[in-house]
Amino acid sequence: MAGLAIILVALVALEHVYILVLEMFLWTTPRGLKAFGLRPEQAAQTRVMAANQGVYNGFLVAGLIWSLIHPDAAVAFQLKLFFLGCVLVAGLYGGATASKKIFVIQALPAAIALIAVLLAS
Repeated sequence: MAGLAIILVALVALEHVYILVLEMFLWTTPRGLKAFGLRPEQAAQTRVMAANQGVYNGFLVAGLIWSLIHPDAAVAFQLKLFFLGCVLVAGLYGGATASKKIFVIQALPAAIALIAVLLAS
């Protein structure tokens, strides 16, 4: 079960790398417009805000990766709980306020990974 938990945490981290790239670099491109359901005018007006969101996703990625490489298992466990919890809360808030699909895209993978981490402990 520990191996599965590690894989799931890594997948959540990879997902947030992709979100970071979308928000920071691809926001106004066809891929970014499609991913976030934006019109070009909306994307242009919110580009700076999106890049800021991308930075925050980068912090989540950094924390999740840190949790995977920390040499102390007890500390790594706490880091996984904290950063997966942050992703879960962000996904719940985004799903409730911005788009229901965020529940599935962000909150659900984080919840599954969090459960796997708890079961593996």
